Order: sequence, then C-alpha cells, then structure tokens
Amino acid sequence: MQRSDDQIKGNNMKLKTVEVNGKHYAEVDANGLPVYVHDDGKEIGFDAAQAVSKISALNGEAKSHREAKEAVETKLAAFSGIEDPKKALEAIEMMTKIDQKKLIDAGAVDQVKAEITKSFQAQLDEANNKSKTLEGQLYDSMIGGSFTGSKFITDKIAIPADLLQARFGQSFKVEEGKVVAYDGTGNKIYSRSKPGELASFDEALEFLVEQYPQKDHILKASGNNGGGSRTTQHDAGQKTMKRSAFDSLDQTGKQTALKDGITIVD
Repeated sequence: MQRSDDQIKGNNMKLKTVEVNGKHYAEVDANGLPVYVHDDGKEIGFDAAQAVSKISALNGEAKSHREAKEAVETKLAAFSGIEDPKKALEAIEMMTKIDQKKLIDAGAVDQVKAEITKSFQAQLDEANNKSKTLEGQLYDSMIGGSFTGSKFITDKIAIPADLLQARFGQSFKVEEGKVVAYDGTGNKIYSRSKPGELASFDEALEFLVEQYPQKDHILKASGNNGGGSRTTQHDAGQKTMKRSAFDSLDQTGKQTALKDGITIVD
C-alpha cells in the first residue's frame, strides 16, 4: 500500500541538541539514547542498536521471502504453457480414467488396482521405514540412557546396566516424549511415593526387580550380615548369575552376559 505524502513527511525527525560552551551536543534521555524530535513535536530516544538488529532481521526475512518466491517461480516455469490449470487437471483426470477403463474393459481389474496403489506404495514404505528408524533411535536414546544413568542400578545392582536392560528393557516404552514403565500384566506402573503419578524410571525399575524371581542374583549384597557371616560371591566382587536367570534372557542378553564376564552358576 502506498503511503501518502503526509505519512512520509510524518517520518521526518531532527536530532535534539544542547549548546555547551559554544558547542552543540546531542541530548540524551534517561536511558542514554540520543533524543530526536518528530514533526508532531514528540521527543523520542533513538535506540540505534535495536534499529540495526531489526533491520538485520527484516533483511533476513526479505531474503527468505525472495528465495521462496524464486523457488516457486522455478517450479511454475514447467507449467508456463498452461493457461487454465483447472482444465489441465480435468484433462489429466479424464485420461487416467480412460486408461483405467481400457484395462477394465480388457478384464485387467487386478492391474488397475496395482496401478492405483503403485504410485503411493513406495512413499508409504519410505515413511514407515523412517518412522521405525526414528522410533528405534528415540528408544535407544531415552531408555538406554535411563539404564546407563540410573542411580538405582549404580547403588543396588551387581550386574552391568546393559545386561539389566536386556532383561527389563521391554517393560519400558516411550510415550509422548516420556519413559513409561509397564508391569508383567501390561499395566502402567504408578508411583508409590507420589500417588496418582507415573513412577519414575528408577522407582519402576526397582519395582520390577523386586518382582523378579532371581533378584537375589542380580542385587548387590547388603553388607550388613554381621561379623560371623560368610563372604558371598557378590561381596567378593565376582559377577555371577544363576543358570535359571541366564536361561530366561534372550539371545542378545546371553551374549552380553558372557561378554561382561558373568559366571553362570547352578
């Protein structure tokens, strides 16, 4: 929209000065900004730094608009000979229906179905693969990171975090950007210290370990057995696991256990 002459003139402003010992200096306001007097007599401090920042932002925005415009123009150039886009779309649709009708008339119904889905299947497969990849990366990052950084594992568990994850990792899911734990019956695990809220990772993991039949073989010894108690393999720092607990692991978990030097005992 064009601005009127009055609007343009209204943007004129003059620097307000003060005379000191015969010399003129710019007057500044309480914020240390040079004061300018507008046509209407209003005196306003001019923030040069803010103005430069705003100009830079506008320049960047203008560049983005220009590049977007050029990109659109490049795409539209391919359709420069089409004067009526609506009629062109109708013609394409008509030719598609004619080709499909020919196939149907020839009894090739299955081929028609294949042609209809073919153009979308590749895109669908690509989208599904990307989704699975992202889900896997998110799971590894959030759940794997939770096991690695768990204070409960550091303080209470005698086996490495990755081995514990091989056994209990399937009980955790990422939902709406949060790690959520499920018990053996498929129900979400809720906090006992904060009723009504979902359990934190450590609280949920402690609950799952407590329900595990072989928990005595993955928990660290308490160290409070009295002076006459015998030293256990956990007290001596040896990593052991009952064969029944080892057999309950999946193949990856078993390989991890052996790699970490776990000794299998009966």
